[in-house]
Amino acid sequence: MKKITKATYLKWYEDMLFWRKFEDKLAQVYIQQKVRGFLHLYNGQEAILAGALHVMDLEKDRMITAYRNHVQPIGMGVDPRRVMAELYGKKTGTSQGMGGSMHIFSKEHRFYGGHGIVGGQIPLGAGLAFADKYFKRDAVTLTFLGDGAARQGSLHETFTMAVKWNLPVVFCVENNGYAMGTSVARTSKSTEIWKLGLGYDMPCGPVDAMNPEKVAEALDEAITRARKGEGPTFLELKTYRYRGHSMSDAQKYRTKEEVAEYQKIDPITQVKDILKENKYASDKEIKAIDKRVKDLVSECEKFAEESEFPDIQTMYDVVYEQKDYPFLSHKL
Repeated sequence: MKKITKATYLKWYEDMLFWRKFEDKLAQVYIQQKVRGFLHLYNGQEAILAGALHVMDLEKDRMITAYRNHVQPIGMGVDPRRVMAELYGKKTGTSQGMGGSMHIFSKEHRFYGGHGIVGGQIPLGAGLAFADKYFKRDAVTLTFLGDGAARQGSLHETFTMAVKWNLPVVFCVENNGYAMGTSVARTSKSTEIWKLGLGYDMPCGPVDAMNPEKVAEALDEAITRARKGEGPTFLELKTYRYRGHSMSDAQKYRTKEEVAEYQKIDPITQVKDILKENKYASDKEIKAIDKRVKDLVSECEKFAEESEFPDIQTMYDVVYEQKDYPFLSHKL
């Protein structure tokens, strides 16, 4: 695995803090009704993305996930201003404002969404991996899903094909404990989701996903295996979300005390402590990082606020593809 250094921890701290503050800003403007519809925030789960990006080859590897998908494309290289604009529904967004919160997408940066259907991305992730194997592109696809999606039949159908065909894919359950609002313990007798992989003779296991180093180690092993042509891996990334399933979630299924306990092992705090303990950064340097993050979030907000909404015509252009359709003119 690529060595984890002082520079790694500095990058992890700045990236994760930015992702957290980016989501916090979205929560704020959502209340102001500048962002509409559903809004699913990633607060608490940042160590997963930080660890994944450390071991991925961003020149060829791919990522696909569900609808908690704002910060992943940013990590993959998408301009965060365009992600913010997409959430605002502006034409400078990643999909000209037509996708919104649950459908961020960037073919250029190999981020394939952003899917609103629970578990819908699981077979698509295997499909991406199948294409890479077929065309011998030496790429690996990381397919992320929530603990609730692990109960979808599409997962089992996909596992069967992925194992049978030795696809270069890593299936990652981001187990934040409650799916849409129901704990794992209430949906299954077995609370160890990773054990589902045993039935398919697939390498599988649990990972402490509040720690980016642990995530990096587990994913590096899985990605290396996939790149060698040895097939898929199934990992249960044990994490925790501090906010509700979406902004409309009243969170009556858990206590404030429980959330506070998990905040004691916050991934950003863990990385910040390592920076201080190893004297990787002084208090002054950390404050400088904090300011850069704050300024970048403000820049994203300003860009989204000042961008224009798409023309009504655009809505028809992205729906109808027939060139000689007699009722609408097309610009795209």
